[in-house]
Amino acid sequence: MDTYGLKWTLGNFGEFAMSVNVKLSELLVGQAKHYAAIQHRSVPKQIEYWSSIGKIAEENPDLPFSVIRDILIADQEDPVGDYQFG
Repeated sequence: MDTYGLKWTLGNFGEFAMSVNVKLSELLVGQAKHYAAIQHRSVPKQIEYWSSIGKIAEENPDLPFSVIRDILIADQEDPVGDYQFG
């Protein structure tokens, strides 16, 4: 099986992000390249996006994809702050 190395960020620990190299099939990388170009993402960001969707779907099997996508979009938005009544 042909593989492709990808630097993967595991999470933020203080000011440092921990990364590891993973091997991915050329088929997956090719598909990621296609979708990344359409969505204006890098290949690693596209794979991170797919990974996020899969993680949320596994943790919340009753959520439809449209809700999962909306959650990911909302996560990327800047916080608005508290609403002031009156």
